[in-house]
Amino acid sequence: MRLKSKSPLSGHGAQSNASSRFLQWQRTRDESDPADIPAAVRPLHLREDSARTIISYNDSPDIPFDRSINIARGCAHGCIYCYARPTHAYLGLSPGLDFETEIFIKRNAAELLRAELSRPAYRPAPLALGANTDPYQPYERDLGLTRQVLEVLAEFRHPVMITTKGALIERDIDLLAPMAELDLVRVMVSIATLDAEIARRMEPRAAPPARRLDVIRALSAAGIPTGVIVAPVVPALTDDAMEAVMAAAHEAGATVATYVFIRLPREVRDLFVEWLQANYPQRAAHVMSLIRQSHGGADNDSAFGRRMRGEGAFADLLRQRFHVAARRLGYADDRGSAPTSALFRRPTPQSGQGELF
Repeated sequence: MRLKSKSPLSGHGAQSNASSRFLQWQRTRDESDPADIPAAVRPLHLREDSARTIISYNDSPDIPFDRSINIARGCAHGCIYCYARPTHAYLGLSPGLDFETEIFIKRNAAELLRAELSRPAYRPAPLALGANTDPYQPYERDLGLTRQVLEVLAEFRHPVMITTKGALIERDIDLLAPMAELDLVRVMVSIATLDAEIARRMEPRAAPPARRLDVIRALSAAGIPTGVIVAPVVPALTDDAMEAVMAAAHEAGATVATYVFIRLPREVRDLFVEWLQANYPQRAAHVMSLIRQSHGGADNDSAFGRRMRGEGAFADLLRQRFHVAARRLGYADDRGSAPTSALFRRPTPQSGQGELF
């Protein structure tokens, strides 16, 4: 189903709920039936994900880690540009509204992680939290699944790299600060713009930009190495905020900065264009023109080395602006140093019988 909104759909990034591309049938909206128009805010529906493993591996040269944990599939933050949206199609669901309201959670994430880290063949390396979906979504406040995972990582002294737009990470400072003292953790806070209105429309249920700066300030004050990702950079919409975001984050305590050019894989392209037309109709054509200029005439480029930065005149200008601002502000290299793997240990199993000897 694809809703062609005349006005923005409040409370969500996606403006429609197109059927999964893997289904044998496709649903189209009946223009004359009001019941086919999504409600202003769809309720969040948590589903169980019966995962058997928890660590995913990759060989991408574009990212500074080769393994990650995603405690959920789908993300309630509702960011319209999220490159993970197409994964919901594999579940027979829509990358649109379903992605941000039908969330599959792995309640046994900590248990699975403990089992995988305990395997004799396992070799530690920095593990990412937040690679596909945010580890601090609203449900985390009640379920504490991310916290349980962090407790296991701390017990094993395993290095972790966290990326988030959620303010709830402040709750876990009591875990992260001792890990930081052992050089086991890095945190990156993603901020695309300081404009609260653009952020509200583009990332409707993520923490506001000012609140994310507070997060950087709190983490940094606790001694936790924290950086900023200026992401996504959207031409003619958020690109002008790059230097301001970097400066504000640096003032709050960020020591590392990087940026990511907007990516529009598969269904994300149509969802983003639809969002632009509903929210910024006068800019839509210009935004998409600059995106295509940065991808060799295409809406997206999946090639390593280009997919996250783009190419061409506009992308080159962004790159120059970023490096000039980084040098002026005193940021470290845009990937920074990785947390250490040297302290990894497998805790000695405890048993009541062993205590008798």
